[in-house]
Amino acid sequence: MKSAALVSAVAIWGAFAAPSAAQSAAEGDWILDARLRYESVSQDGLADADALTLRTRIGYETPLWRGWRVLVEAEGVAHLNDDFNDTVNGNTAFAVVADPEALEVNRLQLSWTGEEGRRLVAGRQRIVLNNARFLGNVGFRQNEQTFDALRLQARPFANAALTYIYLDRVHRVFGDDSSQGEWMSDSHIAQIDLDLPVGRLNVYALLLDFENAPAQSSQTYGARWSHEWEAGAFRPRVTLEAAQQSDYRGNTADFDLGYQHAEFTLRRGQWSATFGGERLEGDDARGFSTPLATLHAFQGWAAHDFSNDGGATDFGSEFNASARFALNERVSVELKAASFSGDDPRFVDRDKFWFSLEYRL
Repeated sequence: MKSAALVSAVAIWGAFAAPSAAQSAAEGDWILDARLRYESVSQDGLADADALTLRTRIGYETPLWRGWRVLVEAEGVAHLNDDFNDTVNGNTAFAVVADPEALEVNRLQLSWTGEEGRRLVAGRQRIVLNNARFLGNVGFRQNEQTFDALRLQARPFANAALTYIYLDRVHRVFGDDSSQGEWMSDSHIAQIDLDLPVGRLNVYALLLDFENAPAQSSQTYGARWSHEWEAGAFRPRVTLEAAQQSDYRGNTADFDLGYQHAEFTLRRGQWSATFGGERLEGDDARGFSTPLATLHAFQGWAAHDFSNDGGATDFGSEFNASARFALNERVSVELKAASFSGDDPRFVDRDKFWFSLEYRL
């Protein structure tokens, strides 16, 4: 089913399922999410970028009626200055801040919830799988990544949950004015979640096929295990993950690449420290890819060393810092900074700073 049909189906089903206006006013949920952000980028070889942008999302979700709900949400991104390259405005002399202006339907979905963890979501929606390393909404950028999709979930047993997702179209952060702003998709994603006596196991498969971006098509199979336990006043947590990726459908390349991830976290009260690493294999022609991921958290956050997968070539190192303060239950302030020092001519030095003020209803 193509995206127009998905959206039309949602509208028809939503009209049938929607309760009265009085019920909506009394029980529905309004959505208001605004973020004013300043981002600066200093990068060798380009003019410094200074971007002041405002992102606003306004929406409404109907009250539950016989298990059904309809959610509608619009999103707008406005530029308050233009001293940066947003990837489509032509300001190529400046460093990139990938927040193009936008006005679009961010979400338009019909959902149904039943017994035994059964849930259906159809239409344009936000999807985050696990830690968003393979599938996420790229929530760090102003224009959120959403999907025209069908998502089915069930929990047939107390310790097992099933998820299936069909992706029809990907609405990427680059917006409608970009040739890469939307990917036409015929992709299938499945995951089994198992609660074991020791930890939680996620087994997943991503069969990604993109008509207008065939080089990004791939099939990935993997497993992720994590376990947290108490040790006096501390709560240690271990995460291990591995996946294998190869070419799929329209991708004419021939590759077979692996991914490994290990992480250890130690918590005490509100404080935690995490140590970890991941390896994305390459074959001199391409590397293990995650084109639908929320990449911000994995590309240098917080102190990170980058090298090729054999460890013989250093690409550079990055240090990051972040602080977030809640002024009240609806307003928060965030400060972030990143500094990358390249050890390879292909990766130039750059420094970034962010200041954000966010309001959520």
